[in-house]
Amino acid sequence: MLEIVISARAADLGHGLKVRRVLPYAQRRSVGPFVFLDHAGPVPLPPQYDRASDVRTHPQIGLSTVSYLLSGQITHRDSLGTLQVIRPGEVNWMTAGRGITHSERFTHPDSYAGGGLELMQLWVALPEAFEECEPAFTHYAASALPVLEADGVWMRLVAGSAYGETSPVRTHSPLFYLHTEWQAGAGKALPGGYSEQAVYVAKGDIEHAGAVYQPGQLLVFGADADAFITARTHATLMLFGGEPLGKRHIFWNFVSSRKESIEQAKADWAAGRFAMPPDDQDEWIPLPG
Repeated sequence: MLEIVISARAADLGHGLKVRRVLPYAQRRSVGPFVFLDHAGPVPLPPQYDRASDVRTHPQIGLSTVSYLLSGQITHRDSLGTLQVIRPGEVNWMTAGRGITHSERFTHPDSYAGGGLELMQLWVALPEAFEECEPAFTHYAASALPVLEADGVWMRLVAGSAYGETSPVRTHSPLFYLHTEWQAGAGKALPGGYSEQAVYVAKGDIEHAGAVYQPGQLLVFGADADAFITARTHATLMLFGGEPLGKRHIFWNFVSSRKESIEQAKADWAAGRFAMPPDDQDEWIPLPG
């Protein structure tokens, strides 16, 4: 059954780089292992704002970040020495574990191609056994990800297992994440098989149980294989969910089952004890507050 509908809160990261912030939410902190969802753009920016809009080097612990572009381009750098350009349909899966730092940089004109930069950024909490694992980064080409098409719905399986397919993206707990495109009038049930699942409306209008939902809304369901969605217009929907991992503490970019780990990470960043990206050490985001 439908448990809650969350409407995104608008935020501006600076110079017109607008974000719809969805998770965490006061009444719903997570969906399965997913603890964070930002939808950035689509936004075109003039060349003079490239550097100002960059996401400077910052730290993370206890989670995996999943960067997925609908349009545009981003350059990722991290403390493992990774330098990776990400384009639409590709997956950057970065596991912070005990600690990593990274940046996201933009360049004209590629970063704003295809109607403007549009990024889906999700964070996946790690099971307690992996919270202190070695940090890692993996990039997956769009061609490596399963694509399904039926009932007027096109789907790319970004991660996990759904609808009888499994993505090659390495994960640490049971989950699924799909980018889907729906023709007007198309209808389909959610994949089911998980305790929690959600539909995020990125574009278009959809209907469930007689109610209509619009861009920026997240519908969260329980373990209901019969949750049925109909697209009233052409729609872009992000489907995701999985098995919950238990309570997580979140401060800034730090996620952990233990408050002590959050406090240690705060102290380490303030004291400069995190390793930095080899070619992006000169600009960083200070500890909030």
